Amino acid sequence: MRAQTPDQAYDGRSPFPGADRHITAGPGQVALTAMIALVPFIALGAGIWLAWGTGITLTDVLLATVFYAVTGLGVTVGFHRLFTHRSFTARPWLRIALAIAGSMSFQGNLIDWVAVHRRHHAFTDRPGDPHSPHRYGTHLGGQLRGLAHAHLGWLFNGQPTSAAHYAPDLLRNDPAMLRISRAFPALCAASLILPFAAGWAISGSLYGALTAFIWAGPVRIALLQHVTWSVNSLCHTIGDRPHPTRLHDRSTNLWPLALLSFGESWHNGHHSQPSRARHGDPGQIDPSAALIRLFERLRWATHVRWHTPGHLQHHRTVAGKHTLHSQHAVPRSGIAHAATRTDPAPGSG
Repeated sequence: MRAQTPDQAYDGRSPFPGADRHITAGPGQVALTAMIALVPFIALGAGIWLAWGTGITLTDVLLATVFYAVTGLGVTVGFHRLFTHRSFTARPWLRIALAIAGSMSFQGNLIDWVAVHRRHHAFTDRPGDPHSPHRYGTHLGGQLRGLAHAHLGWLFNGQPTSAAHYAPDLLRNDPAMLRISRAFPALCAASLILPFAAGWAISGSLYGALTAFIWAGPVRIALLQHVTWSVNSLCHTIGDRPHPTRLHDRSTNLWPLALLSFGESWHNGHHSQPSRARHGDPGQIDPSAALIRLFERLRWATHVRWHTPGHLQHHRTVAGKHTLHSQHAVPRSGIAHAATRTDPAPGSG
């Protein structure tokens, strides 16, 4: 009789095997990650101090909104729906534009981002998932610790996801995306320089350039990062679960984040049909899907996968390939907690 792997033996409630064995990233990665996570909050404090008594200018608000939308949609439409799940085919210049916009979000280079997300789908909320909030079990203490891990802690992990295994299509067969991934540091610098330059050009003053830099630079980056990280953490812990998903998958729909996440917080809908270009159901706010629809009408995007709601078509994305996987109905629940749901027996998937 063949021995069960840790994944097959997982019961959906216990901590993942080896959950307490942490391999911390190297000092350089830890310092860089900490800086990216903390500096925006320092900038927020500086922005509030500069705005005290005068408020934030309209220029600052507009620039922050524009850069948030451009970089955020670069992540949701580009990194996620185009490159990770191949929900549509885009013209070469549009692929490049979306890859550059997403890279300016400070969420890692394109190829590594895609690899991590494909791994997340391959092992959703099971051993192997890089950022499941259920890593430490489903009891209250484990859930709180897991939320911290899923939101930010996993970024300090010293066990990288293999891009050669999960994203070979981009790593080996897409020279343009490889060049953009390598240019990630320069694109991050541009993400900060452009708001400063725009603020100076519009206001004609160094003060205007500085406030534009703060609000449309680090503060905008912090908001987008934490909204994205909330999809990893909150959207696997609280919310509605109207769609069936695979065994142990606790993805949820969390409507308060729908607009800020550009439709990504319809996460249960996404996990039920990962390759679908639209994550929300009809009537649910999904700006990313609306942009893809516009691209389609302009004939900049083709072969868009507008799957109709209904029968679950869950595809595992492993090494860049979609394969039909087993399907398990999950009861609708306001809280994705093992104690409030009945999964099929472990190993039945």
